[in-house]
Parts: sequence; structure tokens; C-alpha cells
Amino acid sequence: MNLILASGSPRRAMLLESLGLRFTTVEPNAAESDDKRLPPDELVKLNSRAKAQSVAGQSPGDALILGADTLVYIDGEVLGKPRDIDEAREMLLALSGNRHTVYTGLTLIHMDSGTVLTDFERTDVTFRRLTASDIELYLQAVRPLDRAGAYTVEGAGSLLVERFDGCYYNVLGLPVVKLDKMLRTVGANLFQLSSKDSADR
Repeated sequence: MNLILASGSPRRAMLLESLGLRFTTVEPNAAESDDKRLPPDELVKLNSRAKAQSVAGQSPGDALILGADTLVYIDGEVLGKPRDIDEAREMLLALSGNRHTVYTGLTLIHMDSGTVLTDFERTDVTFRRLTASDIELYLQAVRPLDRAGAYTVEGAGSLLVERFDGCYYNVLGLPVVKLDKMLRTVGANLFQLSSKDSADR
């Protein structure tokens, strides 16, 4: 199966690589919606679908295209990627000591059959209470501008979170169990793809 990741996220690519999958990456050419009238689950599904569809037009007929979109939701507000360091700082202050929800939308387009599947995963995340110094040191240690909510749970980001309720990999931007369940609808699964690709190496 010719898997195409419609994403520029190095973390999503890393997760697929950790499963032993072979795939190509194509940067999607799709404007991300921030329509605040939509609930967060619908918004991430909309954006994941737009990303996958933007790549479909230039993909071969045997391709399976994966689009994904992640956002952070707290107190009725969507936190996407911060525009600058000042907004990143504001986001981290809002998250400090509080519980929020991470949503990731996934879209699979099976070019051969024309099947389009879209779903989402959610994970509740509780931040530890951060001091102003903690936040400044964190901002120096990572690049927060390409991350929803201005944070990651890798490296120094692992110090931010007290508790996860739900899929950890969803917070990294690719809920792999949800992806596996979606793949089974088109006659594939991650166990099969991982073991086959590993055996071919």
C-alpha cells in the first residue's frame, strides 16, 4: 500500500517511522480553518480532510492518503499554533495548573476505491502549575510556534504534564490506535503494514 502522509509535522512522521512503516510525506496546500462556530472535534476533522484532499489531486491511484490536524481546547477556547513567543507565553499561562483537551482529526483517502474516512480522538491533559521562570526556561528549550497550545510532551515538554486521560500519542498529533481502526475499514491494519515493511528491509 502506497501510504502518503499529508503533513509537514516531523512528530507524525517519527511516529509512523517508529512503527516500521514505509511512506512518503507531502506538504499539504490547504488553509487551516479556525472557525470558532464549530465544535473542536468538527474543526479538526474539517482541517484533516482539507489537508488530505489537497494532496489527493497529485497522488497515484493506489495511494492511501493520511491527513491529520491537532488543536488544544480549554474553557471553550481553541488554542492552535501561537503567532509569536508572546502568544505562546499566554497559552502556557492559561494551561498552567489546569485541565484541557487535545483533539486530533484524522482523514484517510483510499484512492483506489474512492473511500474517504474521517474521525477524531480526544485526550484530557492536566498541566502542573508552572512558575513564570518555568515557562521562560521552557520557551528557551523548545520551538513552541509550530505546536498547538505552544507545547509538546517530548523532551522538556514532559515536565509540563501531571496526568493524561486517554491516548498519549494523540497529544503527539497521531493517535495510532484510532488510525489502526480506521485502516481496517479499507482492509489494512498497522500490525500488517508494520510487519510487512519490516520484513522487506
